[in-house]
Amino acid sequence: MAYCIILTTCPSEEEARALALKLVQEKLAACVQLSAVTSFYTWKGATHQEPEIRLLIKTRTGLYPAVETFIRQNHSYEIPEIVQIPVAGGSDAYIGWMDENTSQGS
Repeated sequence: MAYCIILTTCPSEEEARALALKLVQEKLAACVQLSAVTSFYTWKGATHQEPEIRLLIKTRTGLYPAVETFIRQNHSYEIPEIVQIPVAGGSDAYIGWMDENTSQGS
């Protein structure tokens, strides 16, 4: 079984909390951690500096397509960040816990 962390950001804590809760309730993620960040980026020709909330979504690799679809359908950004990072290893106990708390996926 393969595992990953999916990154996205939200413009508000309210939106981030709603996404995180639903991802866990639907067993698309075993855990979602939120942290405040400041993002610097260029959008439509202008440079921006904005506070955002980063979501670290811990899940099975096979669930990535469903998580991406979920984010696209429930996110307020026109083009939300959706980045998958493979997990090369982890403690057996934690990986087992992830298995127990996510759906089987593809």
